[in-house]
Amino acid sequence: MNTHSTPTRPRRRLRKATAIAAAVGVAGGILLVTPAAQANLPADPPSSTMPAPTPGFPLPSNHTQQAYDPAANFTSKWTRADAKQIMAQSNPNVAPGQNSMSPNVTMPEIPKDFPAMNDDVWVWDTWSLTDENANQISYKGWDVIFSLVADRHAGYGFDQRHWNARIGYFFRKTNADPAKDKWNYGGHLFLDNTSIGNTEWSGSTRLMQGNKINVFYTATTFYDVKERNAGGGGIAPDAVIAKALGTIHADKNGVSFDGFQHTKLLEPDGKLYQNKAQNAGFAFRDPYTFADPAHPGKTFMVFEGNTGGTRGSYKCKQEDLGYRPGDPNAETVDQVNSTGAWYQTANVGLAVADNKDLTKWSFLPPILSANCVNDQTERPQIFIQNENGKNKYYLFTISHQFTYADGMRGPDGVYGFVGNGVRSDYQPVNNSGLALGSPTDLNMPANAPEGPDPRQNGRQFQAYSHYVQPGGLVQSFIDNVDGVRGGSLSPTVKMNFQGGVTQVDRSFGKNGLGPFGYLPTNVRVGGEGLYK
Repeated sequence: MNTHSTPTRPRRRLRKATAIAAAVGVAGGILLVTPAAQANLPADPPSSTMPAPTPGFPLPSNHTQQAYDPAANFTSKWTRADAKQIMAQSNPNVAPGQNSMSPNVTMPEIPKDFPAMNDDVWVWDTWSLTDENANQISYKGWDVIFSLVADRHAGYGFDQRHWNARIGYFFRKTNADPAKDKWNYGGHLFLDNTSIGNTEWSGSTRLMQGNKINVFYTATTFYDVKERNAGGGGIAPDAVIAKALGTIHADKNGVSFDGFQHTKLLEPDGKLYQNKAQNAGFAFRDPYTFADPAHPGKTFMVFEGNTGGTRGSYKCKQEDLGYRPGDPNAETVDQVNSTGAWYQTANVGLAVADNKDLTKWSFLPPILSANCVNDQTERPQIFIQNENGKNKYYLFTISHQFTYADGMRGPDGVYGFVGNGVRSDYQPVNNSGLALGSPTDLNMPANAPEGPDPRQNGRQFQAYSHYVQPGGLVQSFIDNVDGVRGGSLSPTVKMNFQGGVTQVDRSFGKNGLGPFGYLPTNVRVGGEGLYK
């Protein structure tokens, strides 16, 4: 969700800020008072290198990182050969139920006695108030974040939150101590019964000119909410991508919003992106908009989708497998198709705005497909950072262990891909795509957070819905920590990355864990406000 068009700028400022934050347990927010063009810093480089090939496993696919025109008919493949590297880099000899993944890609363990962010609502997918370059905005002295929320006291359970979701917002003073000062809950962002659909799912929020904001969100309509809350249901929902243009207000008492006007932007076309008629479980959600410095004046959107076509009609192709010619550890197309792997058809979609008001959009071909690998590439974001004088485009997304195709295995967490443009022949980070996962024993079968195997690592579902921020900070929400269900924001962690390699920074915060819900701002907007 963070587009980093970063100029050359000394790294020592970031390192110094991080060191200071770590020394005090990241007790104070870090605010950079700099022009917007200089606000986005690249993540610190990792000390590790690209993992070497593992005997007995196939080699990853060759990816050039070559950039293409955003409108070109080229879709990069996250192949089975790539995803096989996750298990190739996993330790097959750990004791059952431990973490089998490299520490470089393993999120530190969250304590079981985590605090509740709010006593009245569950909180999960979260994002910041940003601009078109993903600077995180402090508005008149207030930091503002947006989250999916659901009523803790309405009678339904934590796992029924999805069809009761609304977008809520939180705020706190920019100079607050994130280790001590809680976020203030402002309530639902939109008035009741005003958004498109009866359920609001994830998106992104951009500050526009003056005090106007655009909220891009997924408008989902469920037709059987009562039945679902009671443990039944099953009617397929509708889903469209929408936006709401409104006004932000801030004074000494806090932040509020009003005046939202909602516009439907996109609905799946059934050709590039699967629709409800083709698959009751289709994915079409999580809009994230950004400006691309390589194409001035244009605004793009990435979102989660599925390959167009009736569910089950797709058949795996050699390009989905991606094995190098003659690889002795390769699968054949017939072998893969015999498993039903064709049911997994995730992609990351791309659209371009047709007007400056951002009310009209056109589909472009997907920038990434995971056909025969995985069925979900949720909450995608583009993160642009300067590496050795050249902009590199990191596509980050999130996925679950239970959405992988047969023969594939990976944890809940962040997956990343790097290229030379928004449409590239993306190379999976670490040769596998896995950037950051919850501690998991990948030698055991996959399961789900509502019913985890007690023999598994108790932290395998500790965090999800990760959001990559400036400087490589990563925010997520707590799902299941050793049997304790979450609904609050996780401790923020730091991920160093460069050259397609990622590494957890365990010097950040306390043993790699920063404060809970740490989403620091890096640009001030709105005049003096409360900065005086």
